[in-house]
Amino acid sequence: MIAKKQVPEFENEVYQLRLFVTGASPNSTRAILNLKEICDTFLKERYELEIIDVYQQPLIAQREQIIALPLLVKRAPGIERRLIGDMSNRERVLRGLGIG
Repeated sequence: MIAKKQVPEFENEVYQLRLFVTGASPNSTRAILNLKEICDTFLKERYELEIIDVYQQPLIAQREQIIALPLLVKRAPGIERRLIGDMSNRERVLRGLGIG
């Protein structure tokens, strides 16, 4: 019997991500760098990342009901998920994205 390779659920889909930050604060900068490194490593060219500074775009933050920052919102594929923090816990971010 030939074993089938398990394929991740969203292996070929583009991840639509929004990262909400507060200016150039250390936590915001760290979240941006950590998330870009994770995406470049695990999603290669299969992601779209929009970085939103809530100081510059407060209406978007209000509409999205942001309560803590930095905040990552995965809009697609699959169900929407939200992760709060500097994205330094790689395993937690991967689980939140549905790829780990």
